[in-house]
Amino acid sequence: MNDKINDNENTTTTWQQKNKNTTAKLGMWTVFWVLSMALTNFGPRFIWDFNLTLTIIAILLNLALGLKMVVVNIAHLKGLDEMQQRIQLNAMGITLGISLVVGLTYSNLDVVNLISFHAEISHLVIFMGLTYLTATYIGNRSYR
Repeated sequence: MNDKINDNENTTTTWQQKNKNTTAKLGMWTVFWVLSMALTNFGPRFIWDFNLTLTIIAILLNLALGLKMVVVNIAHLKGLDEMQQRIQLNAMGITLGISLVVGLTYSNLDVVNLISFHAEISHLVIFMGLTYLTATYIGNRSYR
């Protein structure tokens, strides 16, 4: 009986450690991707004076790191328990749907000149991040 309790504690501890490791790995690859995004955007202007070869290399590096981040994110999601997977799936679905509708509406406002500034992709990315964080927060609160 006592061995069974210890086995459950070890399994929980092992799962928690694995979850921490995959979260840290996802964080690391996300930081690499964000840094490569900064390099891709600012490097041509401030570091290599718009050298086409270096710019293409930076773009390809950014693409490769972004794809790696997606693969690591999938592995992280597969390691979550069913409740956390469901919360993440719902948050991602809500983010995709709302961002698509709001993003296209925002673009239309720019196209027909109903806003005095240009609709930038960075605005949509910020909106997506805030939507995802909000949906994840609400999802976690609803399961408590």
